[in-house]
Amino acid sequence: MNEKRPVETLMLVLCLLPGVGYLAAFFGLPLVHVLIGSFRNNDPAGPAFTLDNWITLATSPVYLEGVVYSIWLSLAPTVLGLIVALPLSAMMQANEKSRKLFGTFYRIPLVVPGIVAAFIVLVILDRGGMASRLLTPLGLSLPRLVRDEWSIGAILALSWKSIPFMTLIISGAMAAISVDVLAAARTLGASRWTILRRIQLPLAQPGITAAILLTFITSLGSFVVPRLLGPAYPMPLSMHMYKEGFENGNWPMVYAMGTLLSAVAIVILLIYYGILGSLGRSDAALQVKG
Repeated sequence: MNEKRPVETLMLVLCLLPGVGYLAAFFGLPLVHVLIGSFRNNDPAGPAFTLDNWITLATSPVYLEGVVYSIWLSLAPTVLGLIVALPLSAMMQANEKSRKLFGTFYRIPLVVPGIVAAFIVLVILDRGGMASRLLTPLGLSLPRLVRDEWSIGAILALSWKSIPFMTLIISGAMAAISVDVLAAARTLGASRWTILRRIQLPLAQPGITAAILLTFITSLGSFVVPRLLGPAYPMPLSMHMYKEGFENGNWPMVYAMGTLLSAVAIVILLIYYGILGSLGRSDAALQVKG
């Protein structure tokens, strides 16, 4: 039995090697390169290893506010998209008619590039735009929604793009739930809300998690939408990275910002899984008491 273990281990390593090797070569090595590059000096006459880039990030209000703004531009569209995508996905599972009705329209934004979505929001919601011209004869006016301090226009554009993407993933996870389970719940008298809350959402949790994380990470690195619709200050780190790299040629600072964005995404990911774990333990405790 012991003689078979090395062979089994070797076979396991060979089976995992293509996937692990791909991740290591195209994701792991670039991340290591970026991390090492964040400690390099942009001045050839200075020391090769320096903490100046990180000190600048940690002490400069411009960059600190950029981090906060980047997180806001990621969380707000993700939460807004989830609020819309969850009930939309549930309605698509209700019956064949609703599936055909919503399944046709929600996919339309998927084929629209992000820059086009940003221009659509700009044309409609900017001052003097279509919405403003329609409301003026009625004596009404819109608040500032483009380049405002809360970035409402940018959040709407990012949400408009993320909602169909989240719906596609979540509805697929809900569609994978056995119809026998749902039928049994209805037979026992469960309402649609109870079925959604106690059956569909828990069983579709992996798909919901994937939709949330992918949307959050995509919004965290968005550049075009906040450039067109966001305020002049603060700017997200993605715009600072472009400025430092292509305008100032300070690539070590770009590497530091990229590493910081990755660290922020990892921390929020851990917080999210921690919340899920605590909710799961709370539900289990309630079921035991019940």
